[in-house]
Amino acid sequence: MKATHRVPMLIAPAFFALSACGIPATGVVEAGGPASGIVPTTPMFFVRDGTLVAVPRVTARPGDAGAALQMLLIGPTRVEAHGGLATEVPGAPAEVPGAPTAAALAPTSASRAPEQTSPDGPTVSVKGDTLSIRLPSGFGELSPLATRQLICTAAAAHRIGHPSGGAVTVTVSDGSGWHAEGTDENCPDP
Repeated sequence: MKATHRVPMLIAPAFFALSACGIPATGVVEAGGPASGIVPTTPMFFVRDGTLVAVPRVTARPGDAGAALQMLLIGPTRVEAHGGLATEVPGAPAEVPGAPTAAALAPTSASRAPEQTSPDGPTVSVKGDTLSIRLPSGFGELSPLATRQLICTAAAAHRIGHPSGGAVTVTVSDGSGWHAEGTDENCPDP
Protein backbone atom coordinates (compact mmCIF):
# COMPACT_ATOMS: atom_id res chain seq x y z
CA MET A 1 0.00 0.00 0.00
CA LYS A 2 1.35 3.40 -0.88
CA ALA A 3 2.17 5.87 1.86
CA THR A 4 -0.30 8.39 0.45
CA HIS A 5 -3.12 5.88 1.03
CA ARG A 6 -1.94 4.87 4.51
CA VAL A 7 -1.96 8.42 5.91
CA PRO A 8 -5.73 9.03 5.49
CA MET A 9 -6.43 5.54 6.87
CA LEU A 10 -4.39 6.34 10.00
CA ILE A 11 -5.71 9.88 10.41
CA ALA A 12 -9.42 8.91 10.41
CA PRO A 13 -9.26 6.63 13.51
CA ALA A 14 -7.04 9.13 15.31
CA PHE A 15 -9.49 11.93 14.54
CA PHE A 16 -12.47 9.95 15.94
CA ALA A 17 -10.52 8.97 19.07
CA LEU A 18 -9.51 12.58 19.73
CA SER A 19 -12.99 13.97 19.04
CA ALA A 20 -14.41 11.91 21.93
CA CYS A 21 -11.86 13.29 24.42
CA GLY A 22 -13.30 15.53 27.06
CA ILE A 23 -16.88 14.31 26.68
CA PRO A 24 -17.89 12.82 30.02
CA ALA A 25 -20.06 9.74 30.10
CA THR A 26 -23.37 10.56 31.77
CA GLY A 27 -26.43 8.68 32.75
CA VAL A 28 -29.94 10.07 32.62
CA VAL A 29 -29.90 13.84 32.99
CA GLU A 30 -32.97 15.18 34.82
CA ALA A 31 -33.96 18.36 33.04
CA GLY A 32 -37.46 19.76 32.98
CA GLY A 33 -40.80 17.99 33.17
CA PRO A 34 -41.97 14.91 31.36
CA ALA A 35 -42.32 14.86 27.61
CA SER A 36 -45.52 16.45 26.45
CA GLY A 37 -47.54 16.65 23.33
CA ILE A 38 -50.73 14.68 23.57
CA VAL A 39 -52.89 15.63 26.54
CA PRO A 40 -54.97 12.69 27.84
CA THR A 41 -58.66 13.40 27.31
CA THR A 42 -61.93 11.55 27.71
CA PRO A 43 -65.11 12.58 25.89
CA MET A 44 -68.01 13.75 28.05
CA PHE A 45 -71.45 13.92 26.47
CA PHE A 46 -73.52 16.98 27.31
CA VAL A 47 -76.73 18.35 25.84
CA ARG A 48 -77.19 21.31 23.50
CA ASP A 49 -80.64 22.02 22.10
CA GLY A 50 -81.85 18.51 22.98
CA THR A 51 -78.93 16.78 21.23
CA LEU A 52 -75.88 15.04 22.67
CA VAL A 53 -72.56 16.77 22.05
CA ALA A 54 -69.13 15.25 22.76
CA VAL A 55 -66.77 17.48 24.75
CA PRO A 56 -63.15 16.41 25.38
CA ARG A 57 -62.08 16.69 29.02
CA VAL A 58 -58.51 16.49 30.30
CA THR A 59 -58.20 13.59 32.70
CA ALA A 60 -55.55 11.71 34.61
CA ARG A 61 -57.38 8.46 33.87
CA PRO A 62 -58.33 8.24 30.19
CA GLY A 63 -60.08 4.96 29.51
CA ASP A 64 -61.61 4.79 33.01
CA ALA A 65 -65.40 4.77 32.57
CA GLY A 66 -66.00 5.28 36.30
CA ALA A 67 -63.80 8.41 36.40
CA ALA A 68 -65.53 9.74 33.27
CA LEU A 69 -68.94 9.30 34.89
CA GLN A 70 -67.77 11.06 38.04
CA MET A 71 -66.71 14.01 35.88
CA LEU A 72 -70.05 13.91 34.06
CA LEU A 73 -71.89 14.19 37.39
CA ILE A 74 -70.15 17.51 38.02
CA GLY A 75 -71.73 18.86 34.84
CA PRO A 76 -70.47 21.31 32.24
CA THR A 77 -67.91 23.94 33.18
CA ARG A 78 -68.97 27.59 33.33
CA VAL A 79 -67.46 28.17 29.89
CA GLU A 80 -69.29 25.13 28.46
CA ALA A 81 -72.57 26.20 30.09
CA HIS A 82 -72.10 29.70 28.68
CA GLY A 83 -71.67 28.03 25.27
CA GLY A 84 -75.08 26.38 25.61
CA LEU A 85 -74.10 22.99 27.03
CA ALA A 86 -76.19 21.48 29.81
CA THR A 87 -76.81 18.11 31.40
CA GLU A 88 -79.91 16.03 31.93
CA VAL A 89 -78.13 13.87 34.52
CA PRO A 90 -78.95 14.93 38.06
CA GLY A 91 -75.84 14.91 40.14
CA ALA A 92 -74.32 18.26 40.83
CA PRO A 93 -72.09 17.85 43.89
CA ALA A 94 -74.77 19.38 46.11
CA GLU A 95 -77.31 16.78 44.94
CA VAL A 96 -75.20 13.64 45.25
CA PRO A 97 -73.64 13.05 48.66
CA GLY A 98 -69.93 12.36 48.37
CA ALA A 99 -69.71 13.29 44.68
CA PRO A 100 -66.15 14.32 43.82
CA THR A 101 -65.23 17.92 43.15
CA ALA A 102 -63.47 19.06 40.01
CA ALA A 103 -60.26 19.44 42.04
CA ALA A 104 -60.51 15.82 43.16
CA LEU A 105 -60.64 14.70 39.53
CA ALA A 106 -57.80 16.90 38.30
CA PRO A 107 -54.87 15.06 36.74
CA THR A 108 -52.34 13.80 39.26
CA SER A 109 -49.17 11.77 39.03
CA ALA A 110 -50.93 8.76 40.54
CA SER A 111 -53.35 6.89 38.33
CA ARG A 112 -55.80 4.10 38.89
CA ALA A 113 -56.33 1.02 36.84
CA PRO A 114 -59.09 1.42 34.23
CA GLU A 115 -62.65 0.95 35.43
CA GLN A 116 -62.00 1.57 39.14
CA THR A 117 -64.19 4.20 40.73
CA SER A 118 -64.58 6.10 43.92
CA PRO A 119 -66.88 4.40 46.44
CA ASP A 120 -69.00 7.58 46.42
CA GLY A 121 -69.52 7.69 42.66
CA PRO A 122 -70.97 5.33 40.08
CA THR A 123 -69.66 1.78 40.22
CA VAL A 124 -68.67 0.35 36.85
CA SER A 125 -68.06 -3.32 36.24
CA VAL A 126 -66.73 -4.54 32.92
CA LYS A 127 -66.91 -7.84 31.11
CA GLY A 128 -65.45 -7.57 27.62
CA ASP A 129 -67.40 -4.84 25.81
CA THR A 130 -70.29 -4.89 28.29
CA LEU A 131 -70.38 -2.31 31.08
CA SER A 132 -72.72 -2.29 34.06
CA ILE A 133 -73.15 1.06 35.80
CA ARG A 134 -74.61 1.12 39.28
CA LEU A 135 -75.54 4.68 40.28
CA PRO A 136 -75.36 5.87 43.89
CA SER A 137 -78.67 5.82 45.75
CA GLY A 138 -80.97 8.78 45.20
CA PHE A 139 -80.86 8.97 41.41
CA GLY A 140 -84.13 7.20 40.60
CA GLU A 141 -85.36 6.83 37.03
CA LEU A 142 -83.49 8.97 34.49
CA SER A 143 -84.85 10.56 31.34
CA PRO A 144 -83.93 8.87 28.05
CA LEU A 145 -81.53 11.72 27.23
CA ALA A 146 -79.82 11.51 30.64
CA THR A 147 -79.48 7.77 30.17
CA ARG A 148 -77.87 8.34 26.73
CA GLN A 149 -75.41 10.79 28.33
CA LEU A 150 -74.30 8.09 30.77
CA ILE A 151 -74.17 5.34 28.14
CA CYS A 152 -72.23 7.40 25.58
CA THR A 153 -69.77 8.81 28.14
CA ALA A 154 -69.04 5.41 29.72
CA ALA A 155 -68.72 3.65 26.35
CA ALA A 156 -66.44 6.35 24.88
CA ALA A 157 -64.14 6.18 27.92
CA HIS A 158 -64.11 2.38 27.74
CA ARG A 159 -63.11 2.45 24.05
CA ILE A 160 -59.99 4.49 24.87
CA GLY A 161 -58.55 1.61 26.87
CA HIS A 162 -60.26 -1.21 24.97
CA PRO A 163 -60.55 -0.41 21.24
CA SER A 164 -63.09 -2.65 19.59
CA GLY A 165 -64.91 -2.88 16.30
CA GLY A 166 -68.16 -4.04 17.90
CA ALA A 167 -70.73 -2.12 19.89
CA VAL A 168 -70.19 -1.43 23.58
CA THR A 169 -73.28 -2.39 25.60
CA VAL A 170 -74.03 -0.44 28.76
CA THR A 171 -76.58 -1.23 31.48
CA VAL A 172 -77.47 1.54 33.95
CA SER A 173 -79.24 0.85 37.26
CA ASP A 174 -79.80 2.34 40.67
CA GLY A 175 -80.87 0.94 44.01
CA SER A 176 -84.61 1.46 43.38
CA GLY A 177 -84.95 -1.27 40.76
CA TRP A 178 -84.87 1.08 37.75
CA HIS A 179 -82.54 0.07 34.93
CA ALA A 180 -81.90 0.86 31.28
CA GLU A 181 -79.69 -0.62 28.60
CA GLY A 182 -78.21 0.66 25.38
CA THR A 183 -75.17 0.62 23.10
CA ASP A 184 -72.85 3.26 21.75
CA GLU A 185 -73.97 2.66 18.16
CA ASN A 186 -76.05 5.86 18.07
CA CYS A 187 -73.69 8.06 20.08
CA PRO A 188 -72.20 11.09 18.34
CA ASP A 189 -68.58 10.78 17.29
CA PRO A 190 -66.27 12.14 19.98
